[in-house]
Amino acid sequence: MIEDVVITDNEFLRQFELEVGDNMARIEYALQDRKIFLTKYCMCDDMEDQGFREIFIKAVFEEVRTRNIHLVPTSPEIASFMRKNRRKYKSLLPIGINI
Repeated sequence: MIEDVVITDNEFLRQFELEVGDNMARIEYALQDRKIFLTKYCMCDDMEDQGFREIFIKAVFEEVRTRNIHLVPTSPEIASFMRKNRRKYKSLLPIGINI
């Protein structure tokens, strides 16, 4: 199902976006050197209840992987996801950062 999800990188607002119906989720970011800091996670309860949290975060992580940059999860929701999926996404973290 992650292949079916289309996220948008709104470079002007510095956020990844996922639209489902009338709802939109976003993950705000800041770029610095070869790192992307995922700073804020926002998703409405309807989308959370439908299970889009994990799908959206996985899609953003895969986008970061394709850009060949490191990821620093500063948002509590994203850091929690990283902890739960440490083995799969550990290579995205910069050297010296442990979650």
